[in-house]
Amino acid sequence: MTNLHTELKKSIIEQLNLEDMQVEDIASDEPLFGDGLGLDSIDALELIVLLEKDYGIKLTDPTQGREIFTSVNRMAEFIEENRTK
Repeated sequence: MTNLHTELKKSIIEQLNLEDMQVEDIASDEPLFGDGLGLDSIDALELIVLLEKDYGIKLTDPTQGREIFTSVNRMAEFIEENRTK
């Protein structure tokens, strides 16, 4: 697991107040929504804020989130390709 993956998992836990979860509880290829981590649309908005605040990435098209937030692996790929911070 890369530093970015670990950092992302910590940020997700902190941003979404997932107090009972540890970094080890989130598999990098696990779906974030639905049967995976079980996040919802409010959580998606929080993840959009996280991308902008921590990585300088502003999503202009909200439908991008469906593709980007499929897993920690996909989020990390997107951040690597688009980060400004």
